[in-house]
Amino acid sequence: MARPKKTEKKVELTPEISILLVGHVDHGKTTLTQALSGKWTDTHSEELKRGITIKLGYADSVFYKCPKCQDQESYGVHGICKNCQSECMPLRKVSFIDAPGHETLMATMLSGAAIVDAALLLVSANEPCPQPQTREHLMALEILGIKNIIVVQNKMDLVDKADLLKHYAQIKEFLKGTIAENAPIIPISAQHNVNIDVLIETIQENFKTPDRNNSSDPIFYIARSFDINKPGSGIKDIHGGVIGGAMKVGMLKIGEIVEIRPGIKREKFGKTVWEPILTEVANLMTGDLEVKEITPGGSAGILTKLDPAIVKSDSLTGNVLGIPGHMPDVLNELNFKPNLLERVVGAKDELLVDQIKKSETLMLNVNSTATVGIVVEINKGIIKVILKKPVCAAKKDRITISRMVGARWRLIGWGSLE
Repeated sequence: MARPKKTEKKVELTPEISILLVGHVDHGKTTLTQALSGKWTDTHSEELKRGITIKLGYADSVFYKCPKCQDQESYGVHGICKNCQSECMPLRKVSFIDAPGHETLMATMLSGAAIVDAALLLVSANEPCPQPQTREHLMALEILGIKNIIVVQNKMDLVDKADLLKHYAQIKEFLKGTIAENAPIIPISAQHNVNIDVLIETIQENFKTPDRNNSSDPIFYIARSFDINKPGSGIKDIHGGVIGGAMKVGMLKIGEIVEIRPGIKREKFGKTVWEPILTEVANLMTGDLEVKEITPGGSAGILTKLDPAIVKSDSLTGNVLGIPGHMPDVLNELNFKPNLLERVVGAKDELLVDQIKKSETLMLNVNSTATVGIVVEINKGIIKVILKKPVCAAKKDRITISRMVGARWRLIGWGSLE
């Protein structure tokens, strides 16, 4: 007689670490996120239609280990062991952020990279390595100082063993001299759930939970904002706007009054101004779990008392949330010393990076914010840029610099705010 299957218990943990999935378009980031979390993160209507990730997707997962099975297959994302049906031991909860791979969405990927601790770089085994965005995303991780990287050789089921080994050699050659030169390379099939257990074990061994600074003034980077109310909801049933993102430092609790900077765009006396917003934290979520407080370590959702119309359609993406009077300044201009790359990253041709010129338009990513500015002054190597959209940032915050090459923004360097 077959043994009855045990029911998996729900484990209530908060995320300890955020992991970004990056790589060239259609190399399997969203499919891997689903394999690791059970959640399909492409939920935007345009994403479903086009089959690509456009916005940042979020999913949490608890990693488990079977105490009875001693091999790599003892690791998984379910509370019941698939081999022996024993109850598994929860190890920790992690947040995954699925970033778009398409070249036109590089700013979204850079915004996601600003709020993570580690990254999985996906490389498809049935295409030559590197593809343009594989190179571009790895360079972005290096610029942003994300050193914890695992390379995932996906779609191993689509090639034979000999071609898989040749492709592995291509990856090793590509990684030489980069921040990921000694990174583990794990072959998997996300579609068929092959070697996912090995990947989880590798994440556990290589991505340690960092020490967190919970005593500083809280800073929360906003990566998404949305209205969760269904059309036709009654007034008594309407919820305030929801904000998604990650804590950089500090701690937030339910009931606190918070400020959002730069805020919302207004037209006053013929001029465009940005007004900070004050609101109250009504509830806090990590994944589908309600919590009383959030700290750095994973993606989180903040239910506010804001009018849902203010937050809909990611209108607050790139803003910073914190305690009034204890936040970085709102800057309408930036001064920075650029560190330019030798070659344009992501372009098919080997294009050299020219010096930045006065009156040039640049795209700048500051923390989780993407903005565009005009170079108005160059003095002793310091670039001054007037921004079309202000940013909330502190001195020494790192920025990435992109310029228009052809019809695309291309990564050309980085710098720190002076």
